[in-house]
Amino acid sequence: MFEEILSYIYSGTLNVSLDKVQPLYQAADLLQLDYVRDTCSSYMVVNVERSTCVDMYKFADAFSADMLRKHCLKCISKHFAKVASSEELFSLSVNQLTEIISHDELDVKEETTVWEAVVRWVQHSREDRLHHLPSILPHIRFHLLTSDDMAAILEHPLVREDPGSSEVIRNVVQKENSVLKPRLGMTTEMALMFVYYDSEMTDCDMLFMNPQQGKYISCSYNPNIRGRCYFAKTYKYNFSPDFLMQQDV
Repeated sequence: MFEEILSYIYSGTLNVSLDKVQPLYQAADLLQLDYVRDTCSSYMVVNVERSTCVDMYKFADAFSADMLRKHCLKCISKHFAKVASSEELFSLSVNQLTEIISHDELDVKEETTVWEAVVRWVQHSREDRLHHLPSILPHIRFHLLTSDDMAAILEHPLVREDPGSSEVIRNVVQKENSVLKPRLGMTTEMALMFVYYDSEMTDCDMLFMNPQQGKYISCSYNPNIRGRCYFAKTYKYNFSPDFLMQQDV
């Protein structure tokens, strides 16, 4: 790597590839060569993909490379189901695992996927990791599970082995933390609704609603004018069934 850096110093040209970008970043960080370090970071950002995201995430976490870390987290969230069933999961630290499963953007259809990932991580090194379980559990959204799933988790050997775990789970469920929303994979990305103001259905508004954020955009629409929509206003209120009834949607 020092040879690569010397070459850059004399020629002004930096050759970066996936097989040497991380050690080159380390050397540049040690020698405080900001341009080399930033170039390596940018190179890794554009090369984050399913096969590299976990490794690069751990690297970014170790060197506090925030931009790279954010891109890796986004990729891990998108492919969480595959990451959760891979060997890469076992290499994560407890803090890294906790950060990942705390994200709303996890693309999972059921919260049981998150629970099963935690179980696999703990069981991979049970003696060293079981004591971390109570600190991980609050980041699992138990209120999104069915009663049968909850009963099965409370009877799971990991939970029964650690007396504090079942108490943590019950406390999390009873708390009913409304801040913890459904994961990205559990929600519809956008819902479209119409509000008609006459019996002939010619005068209406369209409502674009984002279920994950609880926000909507109201848009006037005339079906007789093709291709023209006028966005009126963005509201920041919770979109509830009561609101829908009041608006006669």
